[in-house]
Amino acid sequence: MQITINLPPDLEKDLIRQASQANIPLQTLILQALRQVAQPTAATTPQWPEIVLSYEGTSDFPAFESYRDELLPPREPELF
Repeated sequence: MQITINLPPDLEKDLIRQASQANIPLQTLILQALRQVAQPTAATTPQWPEIVLSYEGTSDFPAFESYRDELLPPREPELF
C-alpha cells in the first residue's frame, strides 16, 4: 500500500536527520515509528509505577473481609 502524507518542514528535516544518524533509509525509520504506535510492546504498555506495585499496606489496617458481615445482600433483579 502506498500512502502520501504532507509533513511540516521541521518534522521532515528531523526525520531525515534521524534516519541519517541511524544509517537507515527514511522509509525504514517511518515504518519503525508507525509499527511502534500501531503495535505497542509490553515495554511500552502503561503500567503502575514501582512505588505502587511495591506497596505492602498498613499492618494494623483491618482486612477487607472483616466487613463482609456488614454488607447488605444483593437485590433481586427486576425482570419487567
